Amino acid sequence: MPTYILLSNLTDDGAEKITKHPERIQEVNQELESMGVKVTAQYAVLGPYDFVNVVEAPDNQAIARVSAQMGARGSVKITTLAAMPIEEFITGLK
Repeated sequence: MPTYILLSNLTDDGAEKITKHPERIQEVNQELESMGVKVTAQYAVLGPYDFVNVVEAPDNQAIARVSAQMGARGSVKITTLAAMPIEEFITGLK
């Protein structure tokens, strides 16, 4: 499956929710899996983003749907990036 990077920032509402219920993060991961997206790595980060998630999804439409649905909740803003293994990138340059 294609790999995508999700860079996310919590809204004030989202920060309040996970402060009160930190396990909510893992619950959301389970929701993503029910939508056909597999979380392969997840990091809380310092800097311009709050979280970095590496996920696999069937295609661009699937990840776009997931990103839109998650963003519509009002607790997170997501930047979605398609990722390519470096080996594929190098092969494409040849």
